[in-house]
Amino acid sequence: SGSVAALKLIDVLLNGYGKRDDITRLLDTRTVYVLPRVNPDGAEWAMADKPKYIRSSTRPYPYNEDAIEGLEVEDIDGDGRILMMRIKDANGPWKKHPSEPRLMVRRDPVESGGEYYRIVSEGRVKNFDGFNLPVARVKQGLDLNRNFPEEWRPESKQLGAGDFPTSEPEVRNCVEFINKHRNICGGTFFHTWSGVLLRPFGTKADDEMPPEDLWVFNTVGKKGEELTGYPAISVFHEFKYHPKEVITGTQDWLYTELGSYAWVVEIWCPMREAGITGYKYIDWFRDHPVEDDLKLLKWTDETHKGKGYVDWYEYDHPDLGKVELGGWNRFHTFSNPPPHLLEKEASKFHDWIIFQALMSPKLEHHSTQVTSLGNELWKIEFGVENTGYLPTYVSKTTLEKKYTRGVIAEIELPEGATLVEGKQRIEGPQLEGRNNVHTLVSFFPGANATQDRCRFTWIVRCDSSVTSIQLTASQDRAGRVSYRAQLHA
Repeated sequence: SGSVAALKLIDVLLNGYGKRDDITRLLDTRTVYVLPRVNPDGAEWAMADKPKYIRSSTRPYPYNEDAIEGLEVEDIDGDGRILMMRIKDANGPWKKHPSEPRLMVRRDPVESGGEYYRIVSEGRVKNFDGFNLPVARVKQGLDLNRNFPEEWRPESKQLGAGDFPTSEPEVRNCVEFINKHRNICGGTFFHTWSGVLLRPFGTKADDEMPPEDLWVFNTVGKKGEELTGYPAISVFHEFKYHPKEVITGTQDWLYTELGSYAWVVEIWCPMREAGITGYKYIDWFRDHPVEDDLKLLKWTDETHKGKGYVDWYEYDHPDLGKVELGGWNRFHTFSNPPPHLLEKEASKFHDWIIFQALMSPKLEHHSTQVTSLGNELWKIEFGVENTGYLPTYVSKTTLEKKYTRGVIAEIELPEGATLVEGKQRIEGPQLEGRNNVHTLVSFFPGANATQDRCRFTWIVRCDSSVTSIQLTASQDRAGRVSYRAQLHA
């Protein structure tokens, strides 16, 4: 899903240039980097004719050894799907729904005397002893999202985190690229699933974020809700897997360390498609009403035509004997949209990303004054301004980290010109954007109305051969502007 969303963005940008004003302005004034797939090897395994589902990378971790016992999840009947196995057991925790026998529901706490089942993922069981059915440790246990540097924790505290921060080449390449490209003001990372827009922090409450940054996140989130239909939420406050545990990942690193506004899009929400409302995201995974399952089953029957929920069928298992295979085809129902809905779902995000990119700072030439002082002396005043919504430093976190410098102005002296006053390279201030303009505060006495501008001044001596002087101004995240000042006696 994430790869399709990334490719859809590329397609929209390329085909929209010259046709849509916002896209044309974006590509004329900004740079967009798109990485369609961070983890190509793991994705290929998932989409193989005989799929294998792992969390991330295919590298063995934390141990390079095959399991000697237990259930190994795989497609055992060669139909290209990994479903569930239903095993009849008098002490099993599952039973058939009384009015919809395809659907498995939990036994009541004190219920007994019925027909019950154990349910496990489809797969083979190594060295089955006829009694215990443990799940084998997955040999490929990495989670690339946990391998980013921000608040990295070892395996004992965060599963799949890798040997050390950026130990995995996929992550290291991303980190190195982003660090080398200081013009990056923000990023959007596609994951699945839940149908939400996630923002930092993953490990801290909102009151620990600079208020100015939180206001920007809220502005972007509100627009995201409008354009995508997905709610925008904080990971820490509304998307924790466990109330006593916190996790971190890509978005926290990009924002906390580099000061770039970062979002994770959890693509796709089958519950929403089925008309389920009023649920809490992660809480729903832990527990939800049986009525929700019935709605999902009805929805998938109507839209997937038997491919989303597979009717149970008998299978002679080589290790367990007679079992039944069936249930949710999770890869194309929960983990991703079904194929016929994939492009529609992946098309919800490009306008929001374009909106974010156009918020970035943009350095432009405002005005230049050239004044003759006599005796071959010239005073040059070079004015620039930030025409973007965000300030040149992008976020208050960037200022705290001192990750970017202010505007750098340079004067290029041709033969016949010498600098009398001023430096050839001058570091100026950071320039504010429009994000600090608020309805009432802006009209308070003392408000600076031109914090988005700065001017650089030089005095040069030029002989008669010099007719112009080249001036440039640049800022890591706001771009570069050049102007040739003409000298006229």
